[in-house]
Amino acid sequence: MSQVEQVGPLDKAVGYTLKRAATALRTAMDAALQPLGLTVPQYSCLEVLSQRPGLSNAELARAVFVTRQSMNLVLRGLQDRGLVTRPTTAPHGRALPTSLTADGDEHLRAASAAVRAVEKRMLAPLSASRQDRLLHDLTACVDALTPED
Repeated sequence: MSQVEQVGPLDKAVGYTLKRAATALRTAMDAALQPLGLTVPQYSCLEVLSQRPGLSNAELARAVFVTRQSMNLVLRGLQDRGLVTRPTTAPHGRALPTSLTADGDEHLRAASAAVRAVEKRMLAPLSASRQDRLLHDLTACVDALTPED
């Protein structure tokens, strides 16, 4: 009978520790964004739109790691607050390109500063070279698990 590999002690399991880090980061981001009246998905949507304006609902959902249905709710909430704008009719096809408003850009600046402070706190124990190595190693892990097109 062959031996089946097991995860082993959780404090030595990379996947478990990575999930703990992601959860701690999300919790800290939630706390930092709450005074600004934003959720992490709303902030992420604003950040993505600032760097790639005009994305459709489906493109935003993929970029922010939520479902299209969830992105619809995120966009509706941001639009109701005047932080994003979408045309009432699609310029071509069915996709409604979304853009930040001036208020959205202002909210994003404050939210980005709050999130960057969280990231700095998280990375404070690491030297600059170890931070670069962490980013490189995490990117390699993502690449290893991402199917090739």
